[in-house]
Amino acid sequence: MDEGTPDITAMSFEQALSQLEAIVQQLERGDVPLDQSITLYERGEALRAACQQRLDAAQARIERIVTADGGARATGTRPFDAEG
Repeated sequence: MDEGTPDITAMSFEQALSQLEAIVQQLERGDVPLDQSITLYERGEALRAACQQRLDAAQARIERIVTADGGARATGTRPFDAEG
């Protein structure tokens, strides 16, 4: 990683996602030299993986919060997007 590139692990989810979006836009424009495109793609993949890991961790936290009707005790977990 070069000096001007922030460490992905120190970035918030929102910062990582914003940087990933900027990289995608650069690559889609197609005006970046090949070597730089490869570097950007590698950085984008690392950012995508970091964002996915954070989303997975957030989903796991949400699943642990599922509570009984009265909210007094946890009854288990179910997927966040499940109706119920």
